[in-house]
Amino acid sequence: MKKVFKMIWMTLGGLLLLIAIAATLFVNFSPQFGQAPSKARTESFEQLPNYQQGKFQNLSPSPMDIDYWKTTKEWLKEAPGRSPDQNIAVEKVNPASINNPGQDTTRLIWFGHSAFLLQIDGKHILLDPMFGNTPAPHPLLGPGRYSSELPLQIEQLPAIDAVMLSHDHYDHLDYGSIARLKDRVAHFYTPLGLGSHLRAWGVADAKITELNWWESTELDGLRLVCTPARHFSGRGLFDRAATLWGSWVITGKRENIFFSGDSGYDTHFATIGERYGPFDLALIECGQYNEEWKLLHMMPEETVQAAVDVRSKLLMPIHWGAFTLALHDWTEPVERATEKARELGMPVTTPQIGQPLVLGGGTFPDSRWWEKYRGQ
Repeated sequence: MKKVFKMIWMTLGGLLLLIAIAATLFVNFSPQFGQAPSKARTESFEQLPNYQQGKFQNLSPSPMDIDYWKTTKEWLKEAPGRSPDQNIAVEKVNPASINNPGQDTTRLIWFGHSAFLLQIDGKHILLDPMFGNTPAPHPLLGPGRYSSELPLQIEQLPAIDAVMLSHDHYDHLDYGSIARLKDRVAHFYTPLGLGSHLRAWGVADAKITELNWWESTELDGLRLVCTPARHFSGRGLFDRAATLWGSWVITGKRENIFFSGDSGYDTHFATIGERYGPFDLALIECGQYNEEWKLLHMMPEETVQAAVDVRSKLLMPIHWGAFTLALHDWTEPVERATEKARELGMPVTTPQIGQPLVLGGGTFPDSRWWEKYRGQ
């Protein structure tokens, strides 16, 4: 009997060792994890006020004190409402209709979650272009996309003048998408350090501009400003806060747009509004929240208050509609946000994935399209 137990333990031990070796090899050699900033680059960060003890810092203390046992139990509970009860249909985009937007057209096409094609002042800009099916380093490690297709494929996109990235989490920075996009993009704009991933994936250094909070640059007359967010970064086990996260201000000839990236609620929204507002449109995260990490992902009611703080004329709740990354029902974010918006008098637009949102026309999509996909 002792020999039997010994063989069982040796087999289990060997299996665990193989799993550990496979995981180590995957983390170290899989390109999805990207690459940390170089030592020289990291040393250049040390003089910055938002970089301390080898990590970037939020403006306010933002601990993520999660009860993992409680959270795991909640994840294991059956909860059909966390995802749609059927595949979400998207509005297909005719590539010819977006090839030449014109200098006077400002149009956005939502791909779900936080991914957009923005056409402004004749430029084609992608915001957080996560076009993959799973926001994880491997399909088995994350949830699938709600829709089986995108409004249009990467190969159908026009030549892209700029990609703007908010941070390096998998649901915003996707290796597969960048690999397919990189030769079609003129320039990439990122918060500090994030360019290291792009370089590891074959993007030329000359095509990358990295900015700290409150730094700005120009793109043929467009002003692009990297502004603060209250979040964190990291793609591996030991690189938390190694690169910066942020939000963006995009100012054209006629329209002024704010893109929040991921953020907990804080005073930075009011500061952004004072410095760069008012905005014609604010794209603000609304989804994947929980009381245990509310300092890093704001609640829907805070999403609306953030739009008020940045002094926006119109709010579009984002960071929902594509993946289940939290414990709430998938439609809860937009429903809570629209209810709060009515209370505060903040106009809200809710286009279906793929439905064009054109600024300057006076009317905006506001249907409750998600209701027919609500899980029961």
